[in-house]
Formats: sequence, structure tokens, C-alpha cells
Amino acid sequence: MAANIEIKARASDFTSLQKAAEMVSDTPCQVISQVDTFFNCPAGRLKLRELGLQEGQLIYYQRPDVTGPKHSEYFIYPTADPQAIKLLLEKAYGIRGVIRKTRYLYLAGQTRIHLDDVQNLGQFVELEVVLQPGQADAEGQAIATQLMQALGIGETDLIDAAYIDMVER
Repeated sequence: MAANIEIKARASDFTSLQKAAEMVSDTPCQVISQVDTFFNCPAGRLKLRELGLQEGQLIYYQRPDVTGPKHSEYFIYPTADPQAIKLLLEKAYGIRGVIRKTRYLYLAGQTRIHLDDVQNLGQFVELEVVLQPGQADAEGQAIATQLMQALGIGETDLIDAAYIDMVER
């Protein structure tokens, strides 16, 4: 499976974060509407990300629920028929919940910067440092820490849960 180092934090000043992300980004911002349907799963998390009627991604991932930079492993399967996959997985496992969000995506080196406006939950920032084959977690953690400083993300802003977990609380 692919791996990354990631952090998630509350965004107390979304506009300032957008400006800071633009400064460190190698690419223009992409605005993406996403609907994530989470399915009951005995280990890790399984979700279907709908990006359009004929575009989706089935994503399985495992990561610890801790604050700060953490190791995450994931597998992404692209699909041109997200509705059929959703129906199949709903019948097989049941739906745990649905998260709707607008994602502002910036790319900085090997890091994906996500500024998320999550319906009924608030605004957040995620950093995903995509690890290269053989790259140590410590190097990814150092990159995440540098970007946290550049974006003004403080230790007190960090959260340890996925959006679906936050909604369930």
C-alpha cells in the first residue's frame, strides 16, 4: 500500500490559511466538491469518494487516531461507476455515514495541502506528505512540521480524528 505522513487541524482563520497555502504551493488551487460515503469496516476505514456522476475513488486506509504527524497507509481504486460500487458496499457492509465537503487542494513538493470546508462540521486543514518508496517516516514528519510552521498551524489546532468520527461524537 502507499503511505504518507499526515496531520489534521482545525482552521481558525481559513482565509489566512488559503493565502499561506498559495505562497508555498507549486500549483494553483483546485476546488473539488467531494461526497465521502463511509462503510462499516472491521479494520481501518473504507470510503467511496464521489467526485462526479462518473468519477469516484474507493479508498481504504489505516492510521492511528493521534494528534501530530502520523503514518497512514492507503489504497485507492478509481472507478467510473461510483453508484454501483456504493450500492454493492452498502448491501455488503452497511453505510456508516456520509461527509460532504468542498476541498481546496494545493500541492507543495510531495505534500498535498487540503483546506476543507466540511458541511455541518467546520473548516479544517490537512497535510499529506506522500512518502516515496524507501523514504523514512522521520523525513515525512520533518516536512509536515516545516509546513505546519509555514502555514501557522499550532500544536493546539491539531486533531486526532477523521471527519466521520467527529460527526459521530
